[in-house]
Parts: sequence; structure tokens; C-alpha cells
Amino acid sequence: MLFNPGRASKVRSSARLAILVTTTCAIWTPITACAQRLPTYLADRGTGIATSMFGEYVRSGELLVYPFYEFTSFNELEYKPAELGFGLDQDFRGKFREHEANFFLGYGLTDHIALELESALFTTATLRKSPSDPSVLPPKLKESGFGDTQAEIRYRFAYETLKRPELFSYLEVDFPLQRSRRIIGTQTWAYKFGAGAIKGFSFGTLTARVAGEYDEADKQVVFGEYALEYLKRFSPKFRFYTGMEGDQDEIEWIVEGQYWLAQHVHLKLNTALGVTSKAPDFAPEIGIMFSFRPTMLYPASR
Repeated sequence: MLFNPGRASKVRSSARLAILVTTTCAIWTPITACAQRLPTYLADRGTGIATSMFGEYVRSGELLVYPFYEFTSFNELEYKPAELGFGLDQDFRGKFREHEANFFLGYGLTDHIALELESALFTTATLRKSPSDPSVLPPKLKESGFGDTQAEIRYRFAYETLKRPELFSYLEVDFPLQRSRRIIGTQTWAYKFGAGAIKGFSFGTLTARVAGEYDEADKQVVFGEYALEYLKRFSPKFRFYTGMEGDQDEIEWIVEGQYWLAQHVHLKLNTALGVTSKAPDFAPEIGIMFSFRPTMLYPASR
């Protein structure tokens, strides 16, 4: 194909326009007014980098703080007594319930790089033994304390334009802070590397992502997390998210509503429903997302 300088110039101009609008809106106008001036393909999500939180994006210099509660219910959680320290290397299904008080931080280091830290500050979990399990596992195994903790770095390597999707990648590290625990926390180092694409349309914004995983215990790279997501802003105060997310043979359907209580504060309420038998049956989440930006970029309203 012959190089077309006119077409290349249009693509570059579209990208420059998005960056210019981002900078101008950040400095001179509030979020709702800025959203009205964005290109149509950015109207649902704005100009930030995609984070690991459903339907959330962080801009350069912005700090996201999200305390939230999550409940997870399995009526038939697959487990092996041997992996829990009770000898028998055979699969069984038991009832599992978990409550987590979580805390998430996200920071836009630059227009291309974002950092994240997420931790379950307190977790309590209960596993009820399968009636068919003959091992010495107690009928009811319960643990509580500090839970999973992971950090991520996210990199946007291509801005979205009128015709081209935004492209991003991410690296997640799970810390083995609970090596002595059986059903809460992370017992071994685990890594996840993924990539995704985002494209906005008049009917909403679509995101697709996929990742590979490596666990210190298994010592092999496996096909891991994958998702197809949809986001739509219906008004300055309400945004809707839904998606299908999986990890190998565990697939969930997630629905979330986001309601703005103030310009930089919004309520997040979602629930995940299991699509496959190995996924959680029910996993609701509720929290409040706070956004902090440099004061100099947001003059006081008159």
C-alpha cells in the first residue's frame, strides 16, 4: 500500500485534538462541562488510563481512593484437601463465604503510566466441608485477617482516535503475605501480564482485554484473565457498566451502576453472577470512589 500523507496527517490531528481537549478541560472547566466538549468516542470515559476497577479511569496527576466492601458466595467451591494441608489429593465441592474490607489506590503518573495498589485490609472466610469428603479437613474451616494485596503498573501505548482504539497493557504482582493461611490471602508470588483495547461509539464504549498468569507454586505460564466490557454514561450523574469476565474456566457476568454524589465523589454498586459452575454464585460490591487532583488545575467556582 502506498503511503498516504493526507490520511496520516488526519490521524495525527485527531490524536492531538484529544490531548488538547484533555489539557484545556482539566485546567479550565469542571468534569461535566468537560465531558460535553470531548469527542464522541470519549464521552463515556473521559481521557484517563483504564484501571483495574470496572469502568474507572485515571488521568495524569489524579489520585483515586476507593474504600469498598465485597462479599463472595460459592455454593460449590472446588477444593482439594491436599492443597489445604489435609492429605487427600482429590476434588470436592464445598460451601464458601467471604467478607472483605478493601482499599484501592490509583495514581496517574503521566499521560501514559498509571500505578495501582489494592489490598483486603480485613478478610473473614468460611469453607464448609463436602459431605462426601473423607479427609481430616474440619467440617468448618474459618480464617480471618489481612487478605490479598497486589500492585499494578499500567501503560497506555496508543491513544484512541476517531478510527483507532486505545491500546494498553498492564503488569500485576500479587504479594505472598499470607503463606501460613489456607483460604484467605495469597500464599505464593503470582504475576499477571495483560493487554487490552478500548473503543468508544455513539451507543457506548467497548473494552476487550486478555492476560497470561504465572504462579510461583505452579511454575508455568497459563492463559488467565479475559473480559469483554461495556460502559455508557447516561447523564452527568449516572454511568452504567456491564461485562463478562473470566479466569480460565471461571466466568462471571458483572453489572454496575455509578452515581455521582459530588463532582469528585461517586458511589459504585455492582454484583457479579456466576456463569460457569466454578465461578462465584454471587459477589456484590459497594464502595465510594474519591478523586483528588492538583488544586492548581481546578480553580474555585465563582
